[in-house]
Amino acid sequence: MSTLVPEVDAGELSPGLSSGFAVELENFAGPFEVLLGLIGKHELDITTVSLAQVTDEFIEYVRALRLENSPAALDAASEFLVIAATLLDLKAARLLPRGEVSDEEDLALLEARDLLFARLLQYKAFKDVAALMGESMRIESARQARSVPLDPEFASLLPELVWRTTPEQFAEIARKAFEARTETPTEVGTDHLHGFAVTVRQEAEELRLLLEDGAEHGFRSLIAHAESVLVVVVRFLALLELFRDRAVDLRQEHPLDELWVTWTAASDWTADRLSDEHDRPVLPDDDGADASVTPQEVSA
Repeated sequence: MSTLVPEVDAGELSPGLSSGFAVELENFAGPFEVLLGLIGKHELDITTVSLAQVTDEFIEYVRALRLENSPAALDAASEFLVIAATLLDLKAARLLPRGEVSDEEDLALLEARDLLFARLLQYKAFKDVAALMGESMRIESARQARSVPLDPEFASLLPELVWRTTPEQFAEIARKAFEARTETPTEVGTDHLHGFAVTVRQEAEELRLLLEDGAEHGFRSLIAHAESVLVVVVRFLALLELFRDRAVDLRQEHPLDELWVTWTAASDWTADRLSDEHDRPVLPDDDGADASVTPQEVSA
């Protein structure tokens, strides 16, 4: 990998700093812009330029600008930092031996040099765009948009009326709007209807009949013939009420195992002993049945 240094035009390196900054070195005396041009075109060896002396003279230049309260001092310092870093990298690259780069540090230095060149050109692009936008804002700030209403003779004008609807079409529209809708519905909804009432006391009585033989029954067998899911739920609530009333004994070996139920109440036990908090019947929805029937089925 050869250590080639790209040529850079002096005007691109320093678009504004070089206009007032001059240097006086052992091998060069003149504007900073000319120095950059000679270095960029390889007419002046960067290794013979004392960057420390250039930096000292620039510091004196910035001090003079600050004494004059010049707003260009900050911009000049920003530009010089970028340009000085680029020149320092150029000088380091020139001091490296020619030919293939075997040292990883030298290779990293060359990559850093290319990055500095890219940053320098990017900085110039942003500055040029900012200057262009500033000039456009300065020009446009003196303009005022014209905002006036239409002249009276034009403001009162209306578009010509385009009428394509015939009287026959209006008559057809009126007929459809006012005609009676006597269509007979083909189906009658039954979603508002409920099935039979299910109460906790009724299901408690049903459990008593199933358990009064004194044997131990699994809960699955107690709900095997339930008519709906709601009956299963209410029957389970009834079982809890029976357990609270000490009418049954519950046994379960492990969680989620079969729940075994044994009747323990006296023979004269009735569901009237249960709490009245469940007296209000629970009305189930129609499970599994069609939600609509024909008018003939309703009348039947």
